[in-house]
Amino acid sequence: MIKKILLAVAALGVAVVTAGAASPAAGSSVDLRVLEAVQNVPGGVIVDAHTATWPDLSMTLTVPDALPQSSIGTCPNGSVCVFSGTSLTGARLSWTSCGTFSTAALGSAVRSLADARSTGHADARDGTTVLATAYAQSWNNVSGTADNVACY
Repeated sequence: MIKKILLAVAALGVAVVTAGAASPAAGSSVDLRVLEAVQNVPGGVIVDAHTATWPDLSMTLTVPDALPQSSIGTCPNGSVCVFSGTSLTGARLSWTSCGTFSTAALGSAVRSLADARSTGHADARDGTTVLATAYAQSWNNVSGTADNVACY
């Protein structure tokens, strides 16, 4: 009887953790890669900030601590930046908080995007259409006409 109760509690815990992973609370300390993995593969259980396991698959994901922050070109540590030139050249517009931001202040087309944060990613978008993505500690050139940047 106790074993059945423990299994029921464990099953409930899996449902709660998995549901929480689908929409993490603000300021969540669980690594974004762990949250995304649990969302993408059903049955995952978040063990800690850097580990998820899928008991039915005998599978475990462990991600290292966040990448060390460093600048990406001239995009400062901890920032998301857009540039008027390709390959991180030209005028730069940057943000240190996450959200959806207009790129109108750049005064010209967005031609490259950098994410100098330790986790997450940023999208250069035309409305809601993603034109380019830069993951943490990387950059990408942008094709098309981006009017906003969204970071996650």
